Amino acid sequence: MFKRNVLAVSLAVAGLCSAQAMAAVVGGGATLPQGLYNTATVLPSGFNAYIGVGSGAGKAAVLNNDATKLNLPSGTTVDYAGSDSVLSAAELLAYKNAHQSPAVPATDANNWGPLVQIPSAATSVTIPYKKAGITSLNLTSAQLCGIFSGSITDWNQISSVSGPITVVYRGTSSGTSEIFTRHLNSQCKDQFGVSSSFASAAVKGVPAGAVAVSVSAQMASTVAATDGAIGYVGPEDVDATNPAVVAKVNGNLPTVGNVTIALSNFAPPSTAADRADPANWVPVLANPATGYSIVGYTNLVFSQCYKDSADATAIRTFLNRHYGLNASSNNDDEIVANKLIPLTTAWKNAIRTTFALPTSSLAIGNTSACNGIGRPL
Repeated sequence: MFKRNVLAVSLAVAGLCSAQAMAAVVGGGATLPQGLYNTATVLPSGFNAYIGVGSGAGKAAVLNNDATKLNLPSGTTVDYAGSDSVLSAAELLAYKNAHQSPAVPATDANNWGPLVQIPSAATSVTIPYKKAGITSLNLTSAQLCGIFSGSITDWNQISSVSGPITVVYRGTSSGTSEIFTRHLNSQCKDQFGVSSSFASAAVKGVPAGAVAVSVSAQMASTVAATDGAIGYVGPEDVDATNPAVVAKVNGNLPTVGNVTIALSNFAPPSTAADRADPANWVPVLANPATGYSIVGYTNLVFSQCYKDSADATAIRTFLNRHYGLNASSNNDDEIVANKLIPLTTAWKNAIRTTFALPTSSLAIGNTSACNGIGRPL
């Protein structure tokens, strides 16, 4: 009996260790697309649930393989990130110097191969507001600059009612803040820089009495519960078609049609050299000539190479579905259901053929490019 019990315990422990050793594609970051990635069927078998912590934390997690940024135990391998914040030149250079040839020899375990940065879906940044007596609000970009810099402090400066304005902003590093401040910077450079930190972007600091929140859902709920409040958030947590909930900006609501028009003039990189540069895959548009004024993309950041071939296979499976052209089998319906906008056919095709087809030199897990290097197990 004793031997049988010992054997049973040993087998149980062995099974547990085996389960822990099994590969899982781990990632997280921006909260704007969290609902999308955690919709059933969007992430294929082999992926863990996406963890929403904000774009800044997501980028730091994948660039440095720091799982604590995703609230996971130290030592867990981070395989990808979601980010509405574009990888900066400084971030790309730091990664190259720490984890990529020629700075890091192929024999070094810290060589994880090139980074891949690609758009996942298009989005707007809406301007939710709450003020008794107002059922429709149209703001110019100049008025947005005034409100969020603190020079416009009362509702009677922008509407027919009065009362103090309470600005609500993201207190954590956020790609939504980056898209928003990029537009503000295009209109009032003396008041705003471009940053994933709203407080850092605000040249004179955040307005007096402003309220900081940590995630998208909290932004929407705080504004909705606070008379006199105004903020900025992606479309996933508000009704972007309701003028009593979100403001028009320069005469346009952030409807799908208005956002699509604003983003319609971008083409994916076409030459081999351009496609090899992750900076070229994420277009930025500070102030569209037509359509809604505050637009951008929510992006994905992967490495090209993974020590675990199962991770590379799972990621290619995701890319083939997410960027597939067949609407009955790709993620377009799920993207729309989460109030985001699918990429155009040209962008989907370029991303899929570049990063998901194993024969492409830039493909995830390409055997010639990776050849023993990659993110750790």
